[in-house]
Amino acid sequence: MTAAPSYVIQAEKLSRRFGDSLAVQDLDLAVEKGRIYGFLGPNGCGKTTTIRMLTGLLQPSAGQVRVLGYNLPDDAEKLRLHIGYMTQKFSLYDDLTVLENLKFIASIYGLSARLQKQRTEELLSIYGLQDKAKQLAGSMSGGQRQRLSLAAATLHKPELLFLDEPTSAVDPENRREFWEQLFDLSDQGTSILVSTHYMDEAERCHQLAILENGIKRADGSPAQLMQDMGASVVEISSANLRQLKQSLIALPDVISAAQLGARLRVLIKNSVADPIQFLTQQPAIKTQDQLLQVRPSLEDVFVTCTGSGRLKQ
Repeated sequence: MTAAPSYVIQAEKLSRRFGDSLAVQDLDLAVEKGRIYGFLGPNGCGKTTTIRMLTGLLQPSAGQVRVLGYNLPDDAEKLRLHIGYMTQKFSLYDDLTVLENLKFIASIYGLSARLQKQRTEELLSIYGLQDKAKQLAGSMSGGQRQRLSLAAATLHKPELLFLDEPTSAVDPENRREFWEQLFDLSDQGTSILVSTHYMDEAERCHQLAILENGIKRADGSPAQLMQDMGASVVEISSANLRQLKQSLIALPDVISAAQLGARLRVLIKNSVADPIQFLTQQPAIKTQDQLLQVRPSLEDVFVTCTGSGRLKQ
């Protein structure tokens, strides 16, 4: 018999209002222990607000939330010793060295002198910062700052790590390296909640919630979300893609059409049994055009459950 999952985050009907604006609305959330759980959505969709409520930094307007068994916001102070939080903006001290920043964070968490020395040396090695130990944080590159921020957030070995768009200011190579470090932490038992607006990063998560205007539109593993998308995807090679796009998006059964280089990627409702035949019957499709049904992507999922794509279904 499979054991019931253990949850590090459980939220029911979680909401947050700022004046007349509802930033997060009736959010239900269940994050399993030892998993990397992602929030995917554009700026302003409620990702940061939700993370601030889950870390005890912001009081919900409504709803219930338990994190690592602590009820929030009542147990926020107790929770902070067990979590790490890496904000989108670099939040360490520019006028302190790398080592000084880590020592300062270690003192906040009350690490003994012996443990402080052990952890700082260990983290400088893990994140390739040994030769930067005496460098001022303010003079570091974006990728180096990112590694320092992750080292600081994991200094006290938190059970749960919150990362708010941690790769928004770094190049693709540093992003890939950063995710390898996250998988290392996950393998060691750390649970991670990460927000992102990058589709490739979202696909790396074990489970994912898609947020729009403070509302959760979808939740599941990336593979499951793609499988259950509710639409077919056809790519078309044609000589006149711009005109073709305008013709196809006017059709009620077409959810969206987006140009990718020399191809047009068309999302068609699942109510259409044969999407290739459906498209070839359209006057805008010429006999020389090439059509191929392809595997859905996470971006396709995002389009079908948010914005005008969601409204057309």
